[in-house]
Amino acid sequence: MNYREISNTGVNVSQIGFGTVKIGRDKSVKYPTAFMIPDDKQALDLLSACQELGINLLDTAPAYGNSEQRLGQLLKPSKRHKWIISTKAGEEFDSQSGTSQFDFSKQAITQSVERSLTRLNTDYLDIVMIHSNGEDLKIIQQDQALQTLAELKQEGKIRAIGMSTKSVLGGIAALEQSDCAMITYNLADQSELEVIEYAGRCNKAIFVKKAFASGHLNRQSRLDPIQESLALIFAQASVSSAVIGTINQQNLRANVKKYLQLVAK
Repeated sequence: MNYREISNTGVNVSQIGFGTVKIGRDKSVKYPTAFMIPDDKQALDLLSACQELGINLLDTAPAYGNSEQRLGQLLKPSKRHKWIISTKAGEEFDSQSGTSQFDFSKQAITQSVERSLTRLNTDYLDIVMIHSNGEDLKIIQQDQALQTLAELKQEGKIRAIGMSTKSVLGGIAALEQSDCAMITYNLADQSELEVIEYAGRCNKAIFVKKAFASGHLNRQSRLDPIQESLALIFAQASVSSAVIGTINQQNLRANVKKYLQLVAK
């Protein structure tokens, strides 16, 4: 496994990250097939597989149901230093209604970070990103959500800050004020390539979400869509990590194997 430092922060992430939405939420998701949230043993087995494979990045969020709480219960405090925990702020998910609520005010962001610290049973967060609702520029310029994160970073509660964006202008604006951006980039959608290129010029980090199009890759027209996806993503030097959300250990191992074959070439 290769690791990349995020914008001179001292935070080094594995190039394959483990997305944890499926260990905490199964409502109002856009995956092609239904799934069952894994029990504690299954979740622990997945985390053990991550460590064995060299994955240190765990991607979570308050919007991922009870993912943060479960990670806080499952991760041993003595092994905290072995993980890079990335969470988010700005979006809350209501499991009863199956809908999200957004609040990017200073008070809401601060409270979200404090709650994440408690839920994750830790006294610092490696990465916190603003969880955009699509109004990227408003969140950055009017709500000043990244400024709030910057203040929390100065207090030592966060090591690196960024934003999970939904537009090219938003991604670039986020990188102007933070260490990293999380964007969509896959075989079906390369519309945010300009953000990746900007990051490369400015020594900022890129996290790729929906690397496999949330399971919607067209397998009929491609020999190996997973391998092609990884080749596309890691052809970009500024991509620090591709976050893969799976609860199938066999798939996780197969995906990492294809990544390793790619970087060995």
